[in-house]
Amino acid sequence: MVWIIFIAITLVSYLVQNSLKSKFQRYSQIPIGGGLTGRDVAERMLRENGIYDVTVQPTNGMLTDFYNPADHTVNLSEAVYGSCSVAAAAVAAHECGHAVQHATRYPFLQMRSKLVPVVNFASQWVMWVIFAGILMINSFPQLLAVGIGLFALTTLFSFITLPVEINASMRAVAWLNRTGITDGQTHAYACDALKSAAYTYVVAALGSLATLIYYVLIFMGGRRD
Repeated sequence: MVWIIFIAITLVSYLVQNSLKSKFQRYSQIPIGGGLTGRDVAERMLRENGIYDVTVQPTNGMLTDFYNPADHTVNLSEAVYGSCSVAAAAVAAHECGHAVQHATRYPFLQMRSKLVPVVNFASQWVMWVIFAGILMINSFPQLLAVGIGLFALTTLFSFITLPVEINASMRAVAWLNRTGITDGQTHAYACDALKSAAYTYVVAALGSLATLIYYVLIFMGGRRD
């Protein structure tokens, strides 16, 4: 049963990722009024929220946009930074939504930030520990239990990420609508793009949970043997 759920989530994840890329490419061809680039949108949203210590800068790749609370930077991919499209505006506003969360001490963002060092450590070792734990399940089951604990931290991180991402999109959508940067049909496109992006985090969290349950079942089966 767990394998069926895991395969289903993997398939859904693939479809969601393809849908997101397709929508991003389509909405990247639709301009917004005013000729604002992703950089312009980001800088304006930051200013209007009273944030002046965050720098907007370009980064390589596609859909590699992120906000870095450590150095106070909004990093926009090449297709967003200099583009005047609906997709660029939506992504730029979303990343600035994280900057606003940081400035207003949004609880879930603070919680996620505190978990980052722990999750980075867990991610480096978790698969090695789980693999060794499965091999030694009969002689040293405690090792697999440790691996499951490490993986549980990454799963927790995935679920804490959900409200952070959804809230950032809600802030972005509300601000784009309030300022008139998107209106009518273009606003609907921006909402659709951000909704598709949110689905990727939902699927990732469910996939992580399904994998965690699978490892727990292995541990319980080994203990019974």
